[in-house]
Amino acid sequence: MAGFDPQWFATRGFGGHGAALGMRYHAHGDGWAELALPYDERLIGDRASGVIASGPIITMMDMATSLAIWIKRNAFVPHATLDLRVDYLRPATPGKTVIGRGECYRITRSIAFVRGQAHDGDPSDPLAHVAGTFMVVGDVAGMGLDRRIEP
Repeated sequence: MAGFDPQWFATRGFGGHGAALGMRYHAHGDGWAELALPYDERLIGDRASGVIASGPIITMMDMATSLAIWIKRNAFVPHATLDLRVDYLRPATPGKTVIGRGECYRITRSIAFVRGQAHDGDPSDPLAHVAGTFMVVGDVAGMGLDRRIEP
C-alpha cells in the first residue's frame, strides 16, 4: 500500500504504551490488521494463574482496529476511539502469545465501524471479541489532513 504500510508503521510507530507492552506487527490485508502480544511476566494480572491482565489485550485490540482503519483509508489520518466493547470469553493461556485481529468493515463520513477477536493460537477458540466505533475526520483529500507515512 503506497499511502499507509502497517508493517512499516508498526516497526517504527509503536512507541509509548505499545512499545512498553511489547506489541508487534503480525499480518495485514485489505481492511484488517493483526498484532501479536508476546507473553511477558510483566503483563500478568493474576500471579497465581499466570494469566495476562485484560488491559494489555484491550490496548492491543484498540491498536489493531486503529491500524485496520488506516489500512481501509490508505492513509494515516486522525481518528479517536468512541466505543470499544470487549467481550471476554476465556482467559489467555499462560505462556502463549496473544494474537489480535482488527477489521474495519465500514466507514461513513464521520464514523468507522470495527470488529475483531483475540486468540492465543487457535482463531476458532477466541479469548475475546471486540466491536467498536471510531470518530474519523472527513474527506482526506479535500481537507488537507492527509498525513501519509511512507518508507
